[in-house]
Amino acid sequence: MDHISRLGVVGCGLMGSGIAEVAARRGLDVLVTEATDEAATAGRARVTASLDRAVRHAKLTEQERDHALSRLTFTADLDALADRQIVIEAAAEHRDLKTDLFTRLDKTVTDPHAILATNTSSIPITDVATATTRPEQVIGLHFFNPVPVQPLVEIIPALTTSADTLTTARRFATEQLGKQPVQAPDRSGFVVNALLVPYLLAAVRMVESGTATPEDIDRGMELGCAHPMGPLRLLDLIGLDTAQAIAESLYAEYKEPLYAPPPLLRRMVAAGRLGRKSGQGFHTY
Repeated sequence: MDHISRLGVVGCGLMGSGIAEVAARRGLDVLVTEATDEAATAGRARVTASLDRAVRHAKLTEQERDHALSRLTFTADLDALADRQIVIEAAAEHRDLKTDLFTRLDKTVTDPHAILATNTSSIPITDVATATTRPEQVIGLHFFNPVPVQPLVEIIPALTTSADTLTTARRFATEQLGKQPVQAPDRSGFVVNALLVPYLLAAVRMVESGTATPEDIDRGMELGCAHPMGPLRLLDLIGLDTAQAIAESLYAEYKEPLYAPPPLLRRMVAAGRLGRKSGQGFHTY
């Protein structure tokens, strides 16, 4: 596939909406699917709000925003993805949900050369690839939040991914979406989260043990280590439920204590204190 013009995105939360926005701004025809009509409407509103912010901050003109919106279609009908050349799944970080989606996408997407990609943060790509009849055309494309701002994408071939799929996916991410890639092994957490998650969980354990307050931990890492955002603010941005799911996936693979979600993280998720998206996490928003 020399050029991709038709992209499908499954899921329109923080990651899916960001992927859809970037692709539409880069001139692709983007079809976004959600589980319900209400979720599809909320996804459209999320992308529109992000584009409006880009206009206010002089990152886009009003005409560019309108052109991007004209390239976006939102639906609750997964079958509408039939003609897509590449589909990027950006659903919640749950293994069974993702494998089920890939089984359905395998039956839905009719282009025999289409690539099925997952934006998983931690689930091995082979697990979703083997849920399809075309595992050689499945690959990981892990974007980072917020997608319109963060330049990185991890490209993760499974053991089953063909060389052609890897080449096409890399070219698509770099030349068409304008991202900067690193190629990662198909191991839970890949490169970035395998390093990042133990650091974030260590910050939670410091709060849990009373070593320091969230404010002081974040201030220390921002002012002492030049991090643009402290670990607990970053957890709030990621979403504590998402962070817990990633940590559980890493712990399931490696069985190392540094990957185990601390009890405090589990309690906060159970209480609905999920970070920015709920208005309360380690900080209040």
